[in-house]
Amino acid sequence: MRLTDLEEYDPITIQCHDNPDADALGAGYGLYCYFKSKGRQVRLIYSGPNQIQKSNLKLMIEKLGLPVEYVAPAECARKIDGLLITVDCQYGAGNVTRFEADTLAIIDHHQQEIEDIPLTLIQPSLGSCCTLVWQLLTDANYVIDDRNYLGTALYYGLYMDTKQFSELFNPLDMDLRESVPYEKSLITKFVNANISLRELEVAALALLRYSYNDDYDFAVIRSKPCDPNVLGIISDFVLQVDLFNSCVVFSQLNDGYKFSVRSCIPEVNASELAEYLAEDMGSGGGHYEKAGGFISMKLYEKKYPTLHAEGYFNNRMVEYFDSFRIMRAGEFEPDLKTMNLYEKRDLPMGYVEADNLLATGTFITIRTIKGDIELRIEDDLYLVIGHKGEVIPMRRGEFENTYYIMQEKYCLEDCGTKPEYAPSIKNKQSGQKIILTDHTMKCLPAKKQYVYAKPLEEGIKLFTLWEKDRYMLGKPGDYLAAKQENPKDVFVIPKAVFEQGYDRIQR
Repeated sequence: MRLTDLEEYDPITIQCHDNPDADALGAGYGLYCYFKSKGRQVRLIYSGPNQIQKSNLKLMIEKLGLPVEYVAPAECARKIDGLLITVDCQYGAGNVTRFEADTLAIIDHHQQEIEDIPLTLIQPSLGSCCTLVWQLLTDANYVIDDRNYLGTALYYGLYMDTKQFSELFNPLDMDLRESVPYEKSLITKFVNANISLRELEVAALALLRYSYNDDYDFAVIRSKPCDPNVLGIISDFVLQVDLFNSCVVFSQLNDGYKFSVRSCIPEVNASELAEYLAEDMGSGGGHYEKAGGFISMKLYEKKYPTLHAEGYFNNRMVEYFDSFRIMRAGEFEPDLKTMNLYEKRDLPMGYVEADNLLATGTFITIRTIKGDIELRIEDDLYLVIGHKGEVIPMRRGEFENTYYIMQEKYCLEDCGTKPEYAPSIKNKQSGQKIILTDHTMKCLPAKKQYVYAKPLEEGIKLFTLWEKDRYMLGKPGDYLAAKQENPKDVFVIPKAVFEQGYDRIQR
């Protein structure tokens, strides 16, 4: 769904969820500005039993001039003419007052709950709904110059929904943070009005009610309902306790559970743990040390109708630690007698000679779905693009020994994959952004590659020879692989990748 698909409607009402946060207000304002520029009659509203009380949100509305209106629940029987768009929420869900309308649309970044509304755009992998609206505005060639403070609203919405950018993990979220113009002084004002005395008391009380697991050195803490940003403050403080290696802090909202995860050991990836906690019921992610997520109340109660939330988080944390064992390459050599020999298929890859795009010596950021890579362009730097949009930097000598060049453009879609995010490079001096796949040529492996491999029967966290501080996660069904020329060089290959890219050699 695109914004142009909604332009035919007039009037248009944009509804935030009850008790709207900065993300809902910023995303709603983005839609308001767009449709207003198209000459439509537009309203930005919210409802629910309470009007906005948080000081930072009241300041945001005042300083940015947000045209948001409060509509009392008693008025919900009144039908809304034209199109009703629910933003940062889903029409019919428990966190948004239901109004009747001629036509409905949903724009949201939470796990999908409502499935019978055709005009729906939901991307739960994003850290904020502001990012989704920003992408829609960008695709519609709507220029954000911040004269109306729209850039500031979008930036602050992302800032708050990712707990001050500590849970920023999707590259589109990073693009928004770096692309929109914003008023720094206003952001500072909002940030310094973020916590009330009541929320300070909530944090203090939560810290007194921790539960500690001494087998795995983790803490679980339930907080009273509060702004999600407070959860991050509590979890940051908790992890300073010498006994705790990881923690999860959660609170119950109207529509589910918001939680914050922290880790200070390499054996626990906070982002992965957040995904594990929210599996099949919501979404989670972030960074290696800081992450967070959301669990839908509707989906939780369907799956665990009798289990209280504290029991769930404690049980799920134990299940997480019991679901894998730690392995370190170099400390063991796999038993090749129990493994089969496989040949890697000659699947095409893409490549770019970096100095053809920007001058030698330029400092760049390579942005991929797997994260950012900071580099300085050299005259022998090649960037190899994999099937899922991942980028592997290498020197000319290594590239020429590994691949041979085909005189044709490389397209990821030709390989049967459509990447979630097209990799790009950004000139750190000028800010210029270049989409790598617009300049990518095709190459093939120059020589056959062979590995010994066997499917995993248990979960593992494997620290490889080339990465001592972060592990490769292997789930049952994935493959443990060892290079034929150096069996101590072991790594994990996901099941889907292995089945697509390797053929067994009969011995």
